Amino acid sequence: MFKQLWATKHPHAAHEDANGLSLRRTLGPWGLTALGIGAVIGGGIFVITGQAAANHAGPAIMLSFVLAAICCAFCAMAYAEFAAMVPVSGSAYTYTYATFGELSAWFIGWMLVLEYGVSASAVAVSWTGYFLSLLSHFDIHLPAALVSAPLDGQLRPTGAIANIPAAVLVLLLTWLCYVGISKSSAMNMAMVVLKTALILLVIVVGWKYVDPANWTPFIPENEGPGKYGFDGVLRGAAMVFFAYIGFEAVSVAAQESHKPQRDMPIGMMLSLVICTVLYIAMAAVMTGLVPYQLLGTDEPVVTAVAAHPQLGWLRVVVEIGALIGLSSVVLVMVIAQPRIFMIMGRDGLLPPLFTKIHPKYRTPHINTVITGIGIALLAAVFPLDVLGELTSMGTLIAFAAVCAGVLILRRTQPDLPRPFRMPMAWLICSSLRVP
Repeated sequence: MFKQLWATKHPHAAHEDANGLSLRRTLGPWGLTALGIGAVIGGGIFVITGQAAANHAGPAIMLSFVLAAICCAFCAMAYAEFAAMVPVSGSAYTYTYATFGELSAWFIGWMLVLEYGVSASAVAVSWTGYFLSLLSHFDIHLPAALVSAPLDGQLRPTGAIANIPAAVLVLLLTWLCYVGISKSSAMNMAMVVLKTALILLVIVVGWKYVDPANWTPFIPENEGPGKYGFDGVLRGAAMVFFAYIGFEAVSVAAQESHKPQRDMPIGMMLSLVICTVLYIAMAAVMTGLVPYQLLGTDEPVVTAVAAHPQLGWLRVVVEIGALIGLSSVVLVMVIAQPRIFMIMGRDGLLPPLFTKIHPKYRTPHINTVITGIGIALLAAVFPLDVLGELTSMGTLIAFAAVCAGVLILRRTQPDLPRPFRMPMAWLICSSLRVP
């Protein structure tokens, strides 16, 4: 029994086992790219950018995004090598099973619950804030007890009943995931196109009012550890790194991809490139519209556009873009989590109930319902700071396991076909440090 805990599963065996779970293959490279963009672009572009610029990097936050993107690209290449070699809907869980064994895979599977399930709850809570802000423009105000967490950061009662809007959002998106990957993918594609268009609108319109003097000095003088100077650029990179989290959700849809060996690497890398360009352009506009010191607010984009009376109408656009962006993140997370449970059930680490596929919709419907209800309850009860801390922990552990797994499998299974091969794997993975 003890030996079984460390038993690994050959990648070919994982692939053959997964063939018994008949999901509908409807996703091509663009659908997978949209899945990645949908998971990545959320609150980060609207909140983290401004706070990192004001408190750490100044206008050089643009450089911070480049450094964070390089770090994420290394992680993405590790995921892409595994996803092309083992095109199974298990992400880091399946890859860990193939390299470290059953016990480690079980642990990583529950870390992915933190990354996908808990992060969806955190994003849904953030969604409520933008939703209330948008309603305020129409003089609509909901009772505080119905839009706040009943527990605070120390898990003490706040007197509120529940965060109802966050829970309702999750349940609506859960229903969409229940009725099929094609419908949820189409909705995600629509949201990605719309939120990207709104972000581009802010960038293009705002660019006309950029004052290049606000970019000088590009790297402000150092004022202490992690604040300005190149040290601040690195600290800013560490902060905006979490704005990229979500690209690896593409790997969870491997069994619903037409040609996973080709399309998975394309989807991951292309989504990262597109998100990086949008992040840098938005950072340039924000720091060009106002002095970077003014961006350390909860709504830095709103702060930037509000400084120019001609851009007042963009505030509503920003809030709508944030709502759409956050909704797509929740949708992708609700797509991803049930498929992790499905693969764990197939491997006997969860009850057989978790392997059931809906006869009509070809989705893991039971897992989807369980996931949706669980995420909705977390979003309704817990505050953002508690959920955010759990999300970060699960993500970093999963990233580390996948990068290490690439190195181990290169040594233990050197002859396995690798449709995508991570360049300089030993150099990159052994020297990689998450900022």
